[in-house]
Amino acid sequence: MEEIGVASNKFMTTYHISLEGDVLKVGFGKPANGDQVIRDAATRLDEMVTSGELSGGKLLKIDGPASVAVSYLIAHKISQLYGAIAVFDPKIGRPGYKTFITAVSQTPAYKIGELIETDELHKTKSVIKVVLCGPPQSGKSCLREGLKQAISLIEGAPYPYVITACPDGEGAWFSDAARRDPDLARKLKDEYKAKFTLEFAQKAAGWVRSANTPLNIIDVGGRITNENRVIVREATHAVILAGDQGKAEVPLWEEFCRDLNIQIIANLHSDYHGREDEIVTQSPLLTGSIHYLKRGEDVSSRPMVQALTRVLVGLCGR
Repeated sequence: MEEIGVASNKFMTTYHISLEGDVLKVGFGKPANGDQVIRDAATRLDEMVTSGELSGGKLLKIDGPASVAVSYLIAHKISQLYGAIAVFDPKIGRPGYKTFITAVSQTPAYKIGELIETDELHKTKSVIKVVLCGPPQSGKSCLREGLKQAISLIEGAPYPYVITACPDGEGAWFSDAARRDPDLARKLKDEYKAKFTLEFAQKAAGWVRSANTPLNIIDVGGRITNENRVIVREATHAVILAGDQGKAEVPLWEEFCRDLNIQIIANLHSDYHGREDEIVTQSPLLTGSIHYLKRGEDVSSRPMVQALTRVLVGLCGR
């Protein structure tokens, strides 16, 4: 009976944690609010420490996505057990190989910020880098969050690593904050805004170029500029999303992607006042409309989001 319970918890928890050698594998499970994710992660870590599975050592490497809250929790629970803890960062190191950054160190053997390069290859044959582009105010960030949630529900699908390549303050944290307190989320975003400089674009392009996780989703600004050109040229595929006011700009975005040799996999209309999605074509190009892309709304189950999710996961050979 205990084995059945363990197996059930593995598939039902909101956050997965397991130890493989000296690497702590982590990742999100079924969608839930951050408070539930923290409770599940804490329970699992306590189990591993109590059983002796996490018994300590010179170095522990952590591989996988984690929210800021979960990262703090992991550090609190196990940092005293290890001489040093290093975290995988897909934006640095040799393409195709995993590199870790030392984040916690209680030994002179490892310095804070020291890179630990490994010879571990990614199991996937290719790295997909999909840019969400199109005119401003079309709902790209809302679509991004919906895709992230939908992909996370598919068993065996790669984790969708999000790169926010526009300095507008709307990172992965924004959608959850908007659901809880829209006014506070908007205030924080306005305070965080920065100028879209060439220096920022080059830095963001470096993030995209170095990203070596199987599936990466890049959210860029809504203008066709030299700065966006620097970033987008590092991508492999593109999704164009435009609302009613931006329809006339769609041909310009198509030309923009073609000039950079970026394959367009979807060309979608953001129908804010619509009541349902419409899928017009699915192959070789996904076209149609997605309705009511409003911040704070869960759009992961919308037909068009589901269709685009299948396209993205399919690109990864799943």
